Amino acid sequence: MTESSRVSDAGRSESAALFDSGNPGLGLRTYHTRGEPLKAPRGDEAAKRRGARGWTMLAMSIRGPPDPRRVSAERTQPAMEAVMSPPSFTVGIEEEYLLVDPDSRDLIREAPPTMLAACEKALQDQVTPEFLQCQIEVGTRVCASIAAARDDLAHLRRTVAAVAREHGVRVIAASTHPFATWGMQKRTSKERYEIIEQDLQEVVRRLMISGMHVHVAIEDDDLRIDLMNQVVYILPHLLALSTSSPFWQGHETGLKSYRIAVWDEMPRTGLPAHFDSFGEFERHVNVLVSAGLIEDGTKLWWDVRPSVRFPTLEMRMCDICTRLEDTICITALYRCWLHMLYRLRMNNQRWRFYGPMLVNENRWRAQRYGIDRGLVDFGKGAVVPYAELLEEILSLVREDAEHFECVAEVEHAREVLARGTSAHRQLATYHDALSRGASDREALEAVVDMLIEDTMYGL
Repeated sequence: MTESSRVSDAGRSESAALFDSGNPGLGLRTYHTRGEPLKAPRGDEAAKRRGARGWTMLAMSIRGPPDPRRVSAERTQPAMEAVMSPPSFTVGIEEEYLLVDPDSRDLIREAPPTMLAACEKALQDQVTPEFLQCQIEVGTRVCASIAAARDDLAHLRRTVAAVAREHGVRVIAASTHPFATWGMQKRTSKERYEIIEQDLQEVVRRLMISGMHVHVAIEDDDLRIDLMNQVVYILPHLLALSTSSPFWQGHETGLKSYRIAVWDEMPRTGLPAHFDSFGEFERHVNVLVSAGLIEDGTKLWWDVRPSVRFPTLEMRMCDICTRLEDTICITALYRCWLHMLYRLRMNNQRWRFYGPMLVNENRWRAQRYGIDRGLVDFGKGAVVPYAELLEEILSLVREDAEHFECVAEVEHAREVLARGTSAHRQLATYHDALSRGASDREALEAVVDMLIEDTMYGL
């Protein structure tokens, strides 16, 4: 690889030392740059706002180490000039559920008029409507631990499912419905959604998909951008573990995550651009705001983004996991990966940068095959089985999982790999029903029944 070779050569020079992580299969190398150390906070940026769900912005701003693509010739400075306050790494999870008629197994077209109010009475601001009436969204509180996040999310799933059942509706956690058609769905009556529909037209009307979003608090603005640049690498690996959308409008699509295909029709989606600072990110957003194209950064629907509402790095890449424990596993992996990147930074190291052309190839492979065909190791220039990549990932974040006391949750990924994701279980259910003489519609209805049951698995 030309870029990789060029950086590796520079890494052997006096100006920057290239360190192998001990995991060559992933091409996981970090840079120890002998250049500018981390800086002390800038005073004017110390006043930060408190997030709506309790996240507090730390009074700290730092400048990152030099870009490894522009290696400095300065000598090593063995210690940082200032000690920065670490991020809190608190966690929040959002899930979007589909609402199903238990008789037809189809999506409901109109939500029962009292259902949302009943959910809000039980969950207050932790539940909201979605663009389509056949969807509902929940969000955990700010959680200091993965165990707390699991408890809160389990409570949300149980409560929404119970209220839905009281209104003659069932809930499924899947990113697409096996056979529902988007043209039959009704939009939620809300001004924001009316504006979005007027702007995006048919593209948003067919958005009959659900996802999950994981927030991790990185209170410092510039650090949040720096970690966003680096965490992009691992997003396809997380998508592969989450896939739950193999069907679309009654067809087996051949993709484990057809949701991504639908979502990518929206503007301002996909991998984020690379920014050198939070200021540069803000200037780009302000260009679109000044031109009247978007109101604010909430209209940036990237796979990972700095949240506008909270001081978090919001990961939006994944399908929603049908089983709760899979959601928690991916949340723990994402949190630990960010913490690992932060550890590297505190040692004046960083993750090797790979351009969108390469990461998008793994994004496509995860969308198409999930965990079945492996992903590209950019260091080797070869496709590596997902099982090998997973073991290296688990090794890399072991220290971080121990720090957060979530080793079991992270290692649950091995179980996902062994039994398959929701997409695998949906396909197995479908083909098993067909083999027993079911019609195509009956087989798809069997998938819906499986999803209803699996959504409550372990709860």
